[in-house]
Amino acid sequence: MARMRTQQESAETKAGTDVEREIRVLMRSRESQQVPIEQLLPADSPRLAGEDAGHARMLSESDVRLPPILVNRRSMRVIDGMHRLRAALLKGQAVIDVCYFNGDDDDSFIAAVMANVTHGLPLSLADREAAAARILRSHPQWSDRAIAMATGLAGKTVAVIRQRDIAGTDSGFRIGRDGRVRPLNAAEGRRIARQIIEERPHASLREVARAAGISPNTVRSVRESLWQPNGQDQHADGRQDEGRRGSQRHSNRGQKAADKESVLRRLSKDPALRYTESGRNLLRWLHQRAFGPQEWADLMPTIPPHCSYTVAELARGCAREWLDFAQQLDQQADAPDELVG
Repeated sequence: MARMRTQQESAETKAGTDVEREIRVLMRSRESQQVPIEQLLPADSPRLAGEDAGHARMLSESDVRLPPILVNRRSMRVIDGMHRLRAALLKGQAVIDVCYFNGDDDDSFIAAVMANVTHGLPLSLADREAAAARILRSHPQWSDRAIAMATGLAGKTVAVIRQRDIAGTDSGFRIGRDGRVRPLNAAEGRRIARQIIEERPHASLREVARAAGISPNTVRSVRESLWQPNGQDQHADGRQDEGRRGSQRHSNRGQKAADKESVLRRLSKDPALRYTESGRNLLRWLHQRAFGPQEWADLMPTIPPHCSYTVAELARGCAREWLDFAQQLDQQADAPDELVG
């Protein structure tokens, strides 16, 4: 159980923005040091109404050892723990336990919001919405979901605040909680993918997709376009309707399947298949199984009449399995990477 918990914490630490990761580590860490209270500066608090004197007094009357406060190492300004600091002063303490945070003022504010969302005296809805608006101004490239997780709001609420308070300041891309950069303009993502493919033809679909911030299926479309006679990406301007593109893609599958030789030739030119052992194995496997009408016609006379029904049943079973395989591939190809936020 302990091992599973450790693995889960490790996975959580890897997810999210740099600020989120550092805060998670600090919240689980027990490492602190005592610092003279006179060296500390008051917090840039996300609480619109300021500190709650009653809450600080209640903490001062408790005999429980309170957790360390969070302080910016550069400025010595309190990030989280002003109520604990006031309680220490009310008790006449000269020092207090401190955990240090390394970051600038903007990141310190995010850390303050995250800390107050997860423990202590809860932030009000107005506090969290005001904090989201401030984070949107300082980190407009963060996705709605990343800011929502930091402020304890819904992603849709952050989207409304973005549209209302900072419309017109978009950076053209978003950074999700996974740290990946995703362009808002699909044409820009395709342009980046095309450039990467031209520079690194052996790169996998997922490698290019991660770098360009688009789905592997879109990368496949860009890569196939490079093999067209004119080498033009028909979707590069981004003006086509996504639904129409999807419908056209599905309607063309039957036509593409009918010309198996053309499909196999195109696959054989794909660098991801030609220059990898697994790719070459796949090409050999497909060539052995992509029978056409002529192959079937040559095979028919070799089947004894009394075996025809049995072979026919086997063929129907293989056909069903191929169809199921094709449907699974369609689902895999058409499932774009999740746009966080």
